Formats: sequence, C-alpha cells, structure tokens
Amino acid sequence: MGNSQQAGRVLVVGATHGNERNGAWLVEVWRQRPGSLRQSGLAVELTIGNPEAHAACRRYLDRDLNRSFASGLLEQADSPVREVQQARRLLACHGPDSPQPCLVVLDLHSTTAAMGNCLVLYGRRPADLALAAGLQGLLGLPIYLHEADPAQTGFLAERWPCGLAIEVGPVPQGVVQAAITRQTRLAVEEALAVLAAARAGRLRLPSQLVVHRHRISLDLPRRADGSPAAVIHPLRQHRDWQPIRAGEPLFIDEAGAVIAYDPPAELLAAGEGGLAWPVFINEAAYGEKGIALSLTSRECWPVEAGWGEALAAIAAALEPG
Repeated sequence: MGNSQQAGRVLVVGATHGNERNGAWLVEVWRQRPGSLRQSGLAVELTIGNPEAHAACRRYLDRDLNRSFASGLLEQADSPVREVQQARRLLACHGPDSPQPCLVVLDLHSTTAAMGNCLVLYGRRPADLALAAGLQGLLGLPIYLHEADPAQTGFLAERWPCGLAIEVGPVPQGVVQAAITRQTRLAVEEALAVLAAARAGRLRLPSQLVVHRHRISLDLPRRADGSPAAVIHPLRQHRDWQPIRAGEPLFIDEAGAVIAYDPPAELLAAGEGGLAWPVFINEAAYGEKGIALSLTSRECWPVEAGWGEALAAIAAALEPG
C-alpha cells in the first residue's frame, strides 16, 4: 500500500488534461477556501495535474498525461517527454511512497460527451470497487469500467492504492460551466464522505454494483485517405448510457445514407444479439485515438465483503484534517 508507517492524505487532481478547466477551477477555489473540504474530517491535498498544458489550455504538450503512468514510461528517468516527467513529479510529490504520501486519488475530468456525472474505474481493485459502490449508492452515478484495452494504458489513478476518475459532461474544452463544477464538487464531497465512513468503521455499501464494462471502441467510417466518411447519427448523438441494438442508426454519411449498428463479433459472442451501451459518444479528444464511441456491456455485480474491507484498511491510514 505504499508507505504504511505514515498517515496519508486524499489527493484531488484537476487538469490532468490541461483544457479540462472545471476540475482545475475547483482546485483553485478549494485552495483559496481551505475549509471547503474539511467537513469530511480528512486531510486533502490539491494539485494541478499538468500545469504547463493547463497554462496553454491544451490537453497535453507531448503525450496524454493520463496515459503516461505505465511502469515502462516511469522508469525512463531521462525521458524528454514532458508528461512522463510530470508523471514522475506527481508521484515524487504525492505518491504513496513520497515523504508526504497520498493513499487515495480523485482525478477530476470533464468531457464533451453527454456522460452526465459519472465515474471511471481502470480495473477491479477491491478498494476502488468499494469507493465506486459507495458513491453509486449515494448518488446513483453510472460507472464506466475501462479494462482489457491494450491501446489505452498507464492511467493516473492506477498509481495510488485507491483511486478513480470523476468525469462530468457535456462541456466544451476550455470552458468552465457552473453546472459541471457543481456536479464535480458533489461527487468529490460524497467520495470524501464514503472514505470518512470507511475510516470510522461505519461504511455501508449497496448490495450490488452496476457497471458498464468496456468491450470495444469504434472509429468513424473512413475513406482510403483516412478522412471521415460519416459522422455520428443524430439519433445516437447525446445518448451515452442508452442501449443500442443491431440495425439501429449509428452513423450517417454526407449523402444522408444511414449506417446501422452492426454488432462486433466480441459482443455477438456475449449473447443478447450484440446489445451494447455506448459511452463517450463523439468525445472531442478521442478523435486522435481513432475512437468515435466505446461500446460497453451493462453488468450487475454483487458487492463483496472484501471490497469494503480493502477500502477500510486504506481509509484507516488516512490522516485527519
């Protein structure tokens, strides 16, 4: 769990992506009003994830910081990539083995997609699942479980003993909106409440956790030169978390021809005729990754006692504040 001999804090990170301004705006508000997050009774550390990209209002400078925490990259002490250097600095200053360790991280993101207020998990660590279940029980937040995607690795939250991303949208890149900051603030406050309850031995989790598990990402149809041959169909735009069935409109080309959803083999093999729940539909930053949307399966998991025990063990080492 990192530095187990020393109490740790909860790290709240804004602007891991420099043009996602809402989380960074909240970090500055909380810095100016130190008592704003003290109701939880936990010590909280605040930081801007990528200050240089934030100053330039760019998602990143050299590479995506939220894909720069893979072990192979972090081991490159002399890397010229600025985001790799920044990932190393964040761990040196706030990591679980730093002189003033943080044991839990809440990574604040916003999206141009109509995701609402939701959570992103990067695997199945028991403590992460417990924190997400606690938040889902309090706020009903949908959860995107991003796993088994070899093209997308090295996420910030994975480098702390417990962590998840709070994702809120839709909001344009570079724009701060009151509704987005309000929803982000609510999720942070309730996450701290869940951690405080776990620390006090009074954590109560729901009986089940509903997750939308990543299965496959789809790109736009493209011409031979790589340019888009179609766009998201208007009946699918802004319908994140809503199911899509075989034959329903997914894309539309410049002539108005509809391209229907044809379930990938991975989803057909899972049964239900390839039924899927799309997320991050038309997220602006994902175009460079060749992702127009990601397809998920909706699953209900029984909450295991070991999840709460894992979160309580970490929470017990959190510093009061």
